[in-house]
Amino acid sequence: MKIVTKKETFTNPLYLESGRILEPYELVYETYGELNDERSNAVLITHALSGSHHAAGRYEGERKPGWWDGLIGDGKAVDTKKFFVICVNVIGSCYGSTGPMSPMYPSLEPYRFRFPVVTVKDMVKAQRILLDRLGIDRLHAIIGGSMGGMQALRFAVEYPSFARHTIAMAATYATRPWVIAFNKVVQEAIVKDPRFQNGNYDPKDFAEEGFTGLAVGRMAGHISYLSPESMDRKFGRAYVETDGLFELFGKFQVERYLEYNGYGFSKWFDPLSYLYITKAINIFDLSRGHDSLEEALKRIRTDLHLIGFQRDLLFMPEEMRHIADVMGAQGQGELVRYYEVESDYGHDAFLVELEKFSDYIADVIGK
Repeated sequence: MKIVTKKETFTNPLYLESGRILEPYELVYETYGELNDERSNAVLITHALSGSHHAAGRYEGERKPGWWDGLIGDGKAVDTKKFFVICVNVIGSCYGSTGPMSPMYPSLEPYRFRFPVVTVKDMVKAQRILLDRLGIDRLHAIIGGSMGGMQALRFAVEYPSFARHTIAMAATYATRPWVIAFNKVVQEAIVKDPRFQNGNYDPKDFAEEGFTGLAVGRMAGHISYLSPESMDRKFGRAYVETDGLFELFGKFQVERYLEYNGYGFSKWFDPLSYLYITKAINIFDLSRGHDSLEEALKRIRTDLHLIGFQRDLLFMPEEMRHIADVMGAQGQGELVRYYEVESDYGHDAFLVELEKFSDYIADVIGK
């Protein structure tokens, strides 16, 4: 599978939903496979909160492959022998696209808190501009999960005929208080950590030990990504073998897992980017800019597939089902299909239990 990673710079202003302007800005993206002569085989993959443009394949010397490698590649559900696959790092992230730690032109000083609040709609708009530059005026498919699913839905509403097929999974039509509450824990943990220094930290300070505020917040996030059943199965009541049960800071395996993932994540993900992206997730509402959700969904012309996961405690399956119900009630039933995956893994099932929906995706985009 051919992997190409590029960065594009845009000097025209990006007019944001907030009324502010981002100028200039850069987008990092990765492609897999080859674009055909008709430019009709492009598939856009949209990533989640902590994801990046590196969705598949393995860089030289890299231990782990891209975050959706089990789904994308030669002979896989999103077959790179057949499709030209694109994944773009969203604005606001910390993997090379313009974000809060990018230099604020014409200065070399980073934006930090001067970076504007961006929305999922802004992320999608920037990607649409990039695709125009690449000469792609229609996509064969858009596929995304979680915040990636939000982007897929926003594409379907704002650019109704741009994709032939749209697959949104583990997402919602509007972020509910349950998710906002979890994100609040992360945000408070970050900004109240003394090392945050009101956003004036040096990222190098966290490279070895991590950043406690983000690590603690990420632990809370991991709880919402799993489910009680998956934690029982994965950890049970197992205790760390080298710790004593009556040591105050002795750990259960689940505690060690949260520490390992929380502190590991905080060594490489930027705290300000986390704040800005969770803000974008919190304020996501598909109806914003339209009179109602019904009016927004009436714009959809793509073949829309909604995938929900049982026991997803973050974006519950009924939230995806509600979109299908609304569309069906207003005569759009032929455009939408809801598919529910039997799972007790939790929200992260869209990243882990690929075997439960990969055939479904292959069938949809293979049409």
